[in-house]
Amino acid sequence: MAELVQWPEGAKVDRLIPKERLYAEAGASTALKQRFVDEVQRVRWAYKLGEESLRLSPAGTVTEIQVFVIELKGTDLDNSVLVSIDRSIPSQIIFELRRATGRGGEQAMVAAYKRSGGTTKTADYFRTAWIGAGQPRMPLPAALDMDGLYGQLLGVLLPHPMRPSEGLSEAIERMSRIRSLGREVSALEKRVRTEPQFNRKVGLRNQLRTRQAELDDLTKSEDRMTEEAAWRS
Repeated sequence: MAELVQWPEGAKVDRLIPKERLYAEAGASTALKQRFVDEVQRVRWAYKLGEESLRLSPAGTVTEIQVFVIELKGTDLDNSVLVSIDRSIPSQIIFELRRATGRGGEQAMVAAYKRSGGTTKTADYFRTAWIGAGQPRMPLPAALDMDGLYGQLLGVLLPHPMRPSEGLSEAIERMSRIRSLGREVSALEKRVRTEPQFNRKVGLRNQLRTRQAELDDLTKSEDRMTEEAAWRS
């Protein structure tokens, strides 16, 4: 089970942000404003990670990372709310979602890969599973600069681990391709089941095998890739 991060006390801000301010700055539609009302209890600017608080220098696109805690009214939050907050804040954001349960509360960490001044889409977000509020947290990942820290934090959220040979942007592109291929495989599996004509069914099965092989290649671990290379040699 993935762990959340123990944020450093020296980076604490602990300031409430009015929901109205966030969706006003994002130019939210009426429907999105209603999502804020229905799904969000409060938003707290919890930590500001940067050169002053961490003694990590900017190096490239990342100068600061904000940590926002969103307390939910219900059990989940639509990604469109996160998109609107990301649009209203130019720096990178790591979100923590918190919800009440009969077991004392759960938390999840969520973020999208955002270059400085960049925008995000609802499909861009990666998140941990829901984790009990009392679970221990892992230390802040070690890094040489803010770009490196951002990469480490995003790497925790990816559904498939980053490979040592790839950078953050390459890993994000691989996750996007995995999502796309997953949808294609599911659609082809359905078509194979429902196609009545034998010849067409054979062609669909060939397409399915090709897409499945590509998906397997993108999701295999670095250790498995090394083992396969050794076996071939």
